[in-house]
Amino acid sequence: MHLVRIPVELVLYALFVDKAIPELMTFAGRNFDILAGLTAPLVYYFGFVKTKISRKGILAWNIICLLLLLNIVVNALLSAPLPIQQFAFDQPNLAILYFPITLLPAFVVPLVLFAHLIAITKLVNKPL
Repeated sequence: MHLVRIPVELVLYALFVDKAIPELMTFAGRNFDILAGLTAPLVYYFGFVKTKISRKGILAWNIICLLLLLNIVVNALLSAPLPIQQFAFDQPNLAILYFPITLLPAFVVPLVLFAHLIAITKLVNKPL
């Protein structure tokens, strides 16, 4: 599921190069969400296949990745050309206004958020 973050981050970088979003929304700026996608296979392999990462470690990874997601959502929202805009006045987040990029906040972000919340709930409620 979290591997989807890698192509999303690459698309965001391409949108920055095309001047459709500010740099702060890319991994070259303030967006480190790509780390969640890059580490997801490692967490799966070492956490579930080899069981080298504890349940607490997997829980910590999910919480950190949830914070990375929150970071980009806040930056994207505050970079959009809205009355609440606080960042990127020279290059606002214009791409978010156009399809198919509208699918990011409408579908992809809630799906990734839901995946983390479900994982966190299962990890917290799982009996020892």
